[in-house]
Amino acid sequence: MAAERDSDVRRLLILDDEAAVGTTIANIALSAGFEARALTDPEVFFHEMDAWEPSHIALDLVMPEVDGIEVLRRLGDSGCRASVIITSGVGSRVLEAARLSALEHGLAIAGVVSKPFTPAKFRTLLREGQGAVRPVPRSGRQSRNEVAITASMLETALARRELSLAYQPKILCASGAVAGFEALARWQHPEHGPIAPDRFVVAAEHLGLIDALTDHLFELALTWFTSALPEGETRLSFNISRRSLGDIGFADRLAGRCLAHGLRPQRVILEITETSALSDPTTSLDLLTRLRFKGFRLSIDDFGVGYSSIAQLARLPFSELKIDKSFVMSAATSAEARTIIRAMIGLAHGLELEVTAEGVEDEPALTMLREAGCDLAQGYHIARPMPDGAVPAWLGARPLIGTQAR
Repeated sequence: MAAERDSDVRRLLILDDEAAVGTTIANIALSAGFEARALTDPEVFFHEMDAWEPSHIALDLVMPEVDGIEVLRRLGDSGCRASVIITSGVGSRVLEAARLSALEHGLAIAGVVSKPFTPAKFRTLLREGQGAVRPVPRSGRQSRNEVAITASMLETALARRELSLAYQPKILCASGAVAGFEALARWQHPEHGPIAPDRFVVAAEHLGLIDALTDHLFELALTWFTSALPEGETRLSFNISRRSLGDIGFADRLAGRCLAHGLRPQRVILEITETSALSDPTTSLDLLTRLRFKGFRLSIDDFGVGYSSIAQLARLPFSELKIDKSFVMSAATSAEARTIIRAMIGLAHGLELEVTAEGVEDEPALTMLREAGCDLAQGYHIARPMPDGAVPAWLGARPLIGTQAR
């Protein structure tokens, strides 16, 4: 399948075993300014995918010769870049499962629609196809072109200060005021270019360098934060490695660094992933409790993607719950995702936790979160992670938080 396609091309290729339905969809697409072809044979469909290079695909899930899930799998394996609209008369939960399956196969999903549907509904999906939901890259995968990270490389990077931080704002959903910034690690290698955080943090854990990496980045974050935002209630969020949860002296070390910078620990949120915090809750309980004694706030990150016990969540002394971006980015097309988000917010507030939603990509998502009672939000719609030098100009256009949140 061709890797490049003219971005202005608007072509819809339809696969539906009912010829009349395919013709109806094609006519809707033609009225929306698309070229359109409707097919009933899967093998002819795949031939046309290569020859015609459509910008959009409309796929029926239930067909006699090959089901839609198999078609989605083959499209993913072929590297398809078209925006996919899934159609079917099956129930909404099956449609949602198919949508998730398509994302797992690396496909871009413009939406799912139950039959029968109106022409207006389908035209809306065609218009929104260029903004289709694309899968979030999975961590832990190393391409053949990525260099192996060694202890020597990391030690040199620390010594030469190749590692830096970008800062992504968090805002109050209700008012839009800036509540804080999350510090995100970056590594620009002089020879190999940017190296992803999920690679070098994992490497540091395995190579016994996670303490050195954490100390270096925490110092960078505190230096910037106390210079840029020395007063007020804005907060700095900083991610903690799972390996640090077993170090009983970790709390004293972080508190000492805050003291040296004249920063109250209450303005620092330490983020720990759900799977890390709950994999060994007894060990985690000791350190997390000590961190709270020191004044730090604690956030359980990526909540909802693990299989942890709600009882353990209640047992550990967290102050914030972060809803994983996979739910937020799916909310526009998934009633189930919206239901889960509302349930998480209710659970967190019942446990007296603040709620932050990450992955906010557009205004409708922010509106939905606001109406659901979410406290804070971050994502590309608000601002992308930025270097420290870009923060003052961005702040100049927005109000800061004026009072202490929950």
